[in-house]
Amino acid sequence: MKKYITYLQVAIICLLSGTSFSQSADKWQTVTIQTSAECGDCETRIESALNFTKGVKFAELDMETKRVTVKFNQEKISLEELKKALNAIGYSADDFKASREQINQLPACCQPGGMQNSERD
Repeated sequence: MKKYITYLQVAIICLLSGTSFSQSADKWQTVTIQTSAECGDCETRIESALNFTKGVKFAELDMETKRVTVKFNQEKISLEELKKALNAIGYSADDFKASREQINQLPACCQPGGMQNSERD
């Protein structure tokens, strides 16, 4: 009988820890955000800023599509806050447009159309 109770306890613990795991997994969300990135410097700047933001597990920018994929803990940071963090460093993020003042803080090649303008020079 004692072994039976032990196996039952182990089964309950496994069941409870599985439930607990799925609840903790729900706090992580992965999103893709369209940015106004222009060049490799933008990639470095965006990934560095987001990867060092509290609640972000990883951020990776695809320069071909100019979309950044971000995995974040939605209990620590919201999607809106992520977009505002991109605005703060000078980039538009989906429907959150960076201000002219924020954009002007970027190097010329990183500003909208900057790579096209630098190719003409």
